[in-house]
Order: sequence, then structure tokens, then C-alpha cells
Amino acid sequence: MKKQAKRIAFFNHKGGVSKTTSTFNIGWKLAEKGCKVLLVDCDPQCNLTGLMLEYSQDDEYPFETIEINNPRNIRDSVAPAFDGRPRPIEVSEIQSIPGQANLFILPGHVGLSEYEGRLAIAHELGGALVNFQNIPGAIAHSINITAQKNNIDVVLIDLSPSLGALNQNILMSSDAFIIPMAPDFFSAMALRSLAKTLPLWAEWSKNAGNNATLRSADYPWSGKPIKFIGSIVQNYRKRLRDGQDRPTRAFEKWFRNLKSVLASDLFSSFSNSNFHMSSAAYSAMNSNPKDFMVEVPDFNSLMAISQDLSKPVFSLTRDDINTSGSVANNQIASVTTFDNIYGNAADKIITALKYI
Repeated sequence: MKKQAKRIAFFNHKGGVSKTTSTFNIGWKLAEKGCKVLLVDCDPQCNLTGLMLEYSQDDEYPFETIEINNPRNIRDSVAPAFDGRPRPIEVSEIQSIPGQANLFILPGHVGLSEYEGRLAIAHELGGALVNFQNIPGAIAHSINITAQKNNIDVVLIDLSPSLGALNQNILMSSDAFIIPMAPDFFSAMALRSLAKTLPLWAEWSKNAGNNATLRSADYPWSGKPIKFIGSIVQNYRKRLRDGQDRPTRAFEKWFRNLKSVLASDLFSSFSNSNFHMSSAAYSAMNSNPKDFMVEVPDFNSLMAISQDLSKPVFSLTRDDINTSGSVANNQIASVTTFDNIYGNAADKIITALKYI
């Protein structure tokens, strides 16, 4: 029997916190370290797909499904269950990523959002009405069989910034999750909101897993608890202070604020809902759930270059940067810094995979 890949979701219902950027860069670094990685674009905005796959957005979408038994995007992969079609969910066609042989993507689709309403109804009635019983477990099943067919080690899932039924379903059917955030007022608000919302989702998942109708579905809902790997704070400016690169004083204030929320609201809430991994797991990762797992400063001008070339920021070369003198030297130094940061993040995730 082939191994089952671990699924890690990147989730925060606040937008602009670099969920897609984190998924892309960490996925590439995991692949660089020898993991076979599948990225799944579950955000109907399809930013991850656009970032990773080169195609002219003036043309027709190149990842529409042509043959019904060979779905080419996440929406079409689950259409049999959501549209009540008399055929099973099939393994999806995944796309290879130029420049990284271990990295693949299951493209997104704007039409995935059309299933939000049906999924919300299925969450409420799937245990009572047989017509809805195959919907809750459909997305997880599609991802699982596709990953298994392609011998994937780890699946990273990019989610949209919302608290809708799609995110509830995909997050709760994952093995683990990471919360990206920005050092600002609204990220602190979002963390407090997640501290209230995620335990409710976990309770729903547990009850769904114990429901006889959903357990007997073609795509059963497992109800397995998911685990919190850690948080990523990104998009801050740093300055040399006391001989060290540190966040500017303005950002340092929000670092303290976010850490306070992580250590109080989120830690207490997650402990009560069994989201935390074992203390041995966090110790092995050299990480603390009350603190940031990774700190990623602002990419500055490297962001535009990375996006234009569909390359992670830590893989940019001097030729890619196409500048000279001290500016080029500073940017190359930044590339090295980001390589170390994402290498550290990947190492922590690889360690976490042993415990989830």
C-alpha cells in the first residue's frame, strides 16, 4: 500500500498576510531538501496558480478539464460529488514546476467558490440526508488519491482569506496547519477571531466523524484532529540595533502584541481543542507555539523579481536581479538571508511531519 502524504494548510482569514508567498517559498524549499511536494491552490482567486505556472492571462484558462476522467484543476476534481454525477472522483492531473523536479501543483479554479453554498448545506445536513453524504469528504479524497498516485510526500494547501465552508472543510480535513500573519493591528484581531472560530470547527469535525451516515459515505469524513505546526510573521522592516538585525521599533510593538495573543488567547484555545502537537514535537522542531515559528522580513524589490520569474526569492541569482554595485551586493546578501530563513522553516516542517 502506498504511503499517504501529510497535508498542511496555510490559513488565516485575514488577507494580505503572505499565505500564497509562504506556500510557494516553503514548498520549493521542501522540494529542494528532497521532499516530493504537491501544492494545491484552494483559493478561488488562483494567485498561487498564477504565480507558479506561466500562461498568458489574456487567453483561455489552460487548466480547464478536457476529458471528464482526467480533471485538471481542484474544482473539476470534486465535481462528481458536488454536482451529483454518477461517476467517482478521479485522480487529478498535476503540473510540474520548471526548475524544481520535486515540486508540483494542482491548479485552482475560480469556479470552486460556486461550491461554497452546497458545502455549507452538506455540513449541516450531510449526516441526515444521504444525497449530501459524499460532499464533506470529497475534497480530501481528491487530494489524497492524487497525492498517492504521484508518490507525494507532503501536500501544502493555499486557502482563501475567509471563514466560509470551503476553508472550514479543507482545513479540518488536513493533518496540520500553519498561520501566516503580518505585524499589524488587524492580524492581532484575526488571531483572536481564530481562537474563537477554530475550536467550533474542530467540534463540528469531531461530530461529523462520529456520524454514521458520513462514515459510510463513498468519501468518508475522518474527524481526525488537526495539529498546529506554528505561525509565520512576514512583511516587516528591520534595522541594525544593538549589533543585530531587528524589527524597527514600530514593527517591534506589533511583534510583542502578536506574541501576547499567541501566548494567551490562541494557546489556551488550541490546548482545549487538542490542536497542539506534543511538547516533544515542538522541542524537536526547536519551536514554541507561543512564539513565531519563522520571521520573514520584507522582500522589498526582490518580491517583484521573484513573481516575474516564478522563482522563490532565495533562488534569485545576480543575473536575475540585473543590477550592479552595492545595490546588487545588498540584494544578494538578502537572498542568502531568505535562503537561511526558508531553509530553517523547511527543516522545522520536516521534523513536524514525524509527529503528525
